[in-house]
Amino acid sequence: MTEELDILIKGGNVLDGTGNPWLRADIGIGGGKIKRVGVISGQAKETIEASGFVVAPGFVDLHTHNDLTILAHPNAESYVMQGVTTACVGNCGLSMAPVNPANLNLLKRYLSPFLVSDFDYGWQWKTLSEYYDRVEKQGVSQNLAPLVGQGTIRLAVKGFDSGEVSQDEMATMKQLLEQSLKEGAFGMSTGLIYPPGSYSTTEEVVELAGVLARYGALYATHMRNEGDKLLESLEEAVRIGEENGVAVEVSHHKAAGKANWGKVDATLRMMEQARKRGVEINCDVYPYTAGSTTITALLPAWAQEGGVERMLERLQDREARSLMKRGFVEDTMEGENLIKAAGWDGILIGACPSNKEYEGKSLEQILRGKSELDDPYEGFFDWLLEIGGHSTMVLFHMDESDVKTVMSSPLSSIISDAWVTAPGAGGKPHPRVYGTFPRLLGKYVREEKTLSLEDAVRKVTSMSAGKLGLQNRGLVREGFWADIVVFAPDKVIDKATYDDPHQYPEGINYVIVNGEVVVEKGMLTGARPGKVLKRG
Repeated sequence: MTEELDILIKGGNVLDGTGNPWLRADIGIGGGKIKRVGVISGQAKETIEASGFVVAPGFVDLHTHNDLTILAHPNAESYVMQGVTTACVGNCGLSMAPVNPANLNLLKRYLSPFLVSDFDYGWQWKTLSEYYDRVEKQGVSQNLAPLVGQGTIRLAVKGFDSGEVSQDEMATMKQLLEQSLKEGAFGMSTGLIYPPGSYSTTEEVVELAGVLARYGALYATHMRNEGDKLLESLEEAVRIGEENGVAVEVSHHKAAGKANWGKVDATLRMMEQARKRGVEINCDVYPYTAGSTTITALLPAWAQEGGVERMLERLQDREARSLMKRGFVEDTMEGENLIKAAGWDGILIGACPSNKEYEGKSLEQILRGKSELDDPYEGFFDWLLEIGGHSTMVLFHMDESDVKTVMSSPLSSIISDAWVTAPGAGGKPHPRVYGTFPRLLGKYVREEKTLSLEDAVRKVTSMSAGKLGLQNRGLVREGFWADIVVFAPDKVIDKATYDDPHQYPEGINYVIVNGEVVVEKGMLTGARPGKVLKRG
């Protein structure tokens, strides 16, 4: 047996991903898979001494945007260094395909805050399979499990037109969704806060999601509102799943804005009640009280109709600015009032390629020299014009108690909601880019005991893999793919901060993807054994 082994992991405390207590065992790996778990004698090509360390399945992150940056960062540095061996991509209604060449510039301009600004993407693909063929040809250090974005589908068919979808347009959207599912997508995501996805009615999404039922595919949703209309938005998500008989994943579940803190108790009860009716609904959560997205998410959806360039034109129009300001001040804007939820001082600028001096500063600091703080909206509009609407932001609008409540729920898995980057890439991204899973294990397991170690590992391995429908991953089990992480339970911790986010965590010793070591003794190896996974 040992002659066939490529890697032998000796004497670790194995948490198999089921939530069971650890067992001391050796793990033999060969041909990319786990050959044996137990007492293994003899030698292998490589032996990892794991005594005193936890050996667990590689972490499965159910919500990332790694597809937006993986071509520029194929070693997936910020993710494999925290133990993530499989990333679900294409979330929040945003995916890199399908592409309609006629609307390609709209898509590129809209995604630009998330893309690597100095990298030439080429944009030679049209379909999901063509995009991921390019990713695999280049090589990648982690596995990717794609969703297709409903916003991207709608943009391909209808651009940034907010009008109702015609029968012919719906037929084309269904065709694009079905093609993506046939090409291996694990499901469809929505970002109902982001245009053009936010222009969709509930009925439109219900009809489109009906395609998922024929394939047993997942519906993952960034709901229409996570603040004042949180409960109504969850009802919409439940309806979409219930009417179609499809599984639902509520993305990065939260109650945004102090006035809404505590509502997660009600939403979790609503999910439990829906499950009793037969709706397979779950949620996920990141272990931080701040979120992150593009700066344009602060604006009402109507202001973004027609795309970014039309948005910038409206920002120069006095009447349009007056309407936007009225919606903010009177809290009557359609959609989520994130400025109210976080406040000017609770919104930090992440990446701002046109003026890096703004990175890491709050809007309050930026606007102080542009307008009176008692009426900062005109200064804000001017500043958006100055940067061309091209920036990401970090928003402090969540309650720590709520975060723990959702994390502790049996319905939740733990996710990052970030994208691949690397030290030297610039900007000040949310620290979850580097620290999500070590933070879970260090802060919330070891220090605060919010979760047991066994349950935390289950929430980032078998639970996520099962919800997505991954085959032969998420458990330490003979015959499964050898995605493994070895970490020091007494030392693992995140180091990334909001002021200094580009820092790798501590305590992640080894990471193995498909039987190859990508992190060795806390250092990247540069190996790219990852695969683009396909449903079924």
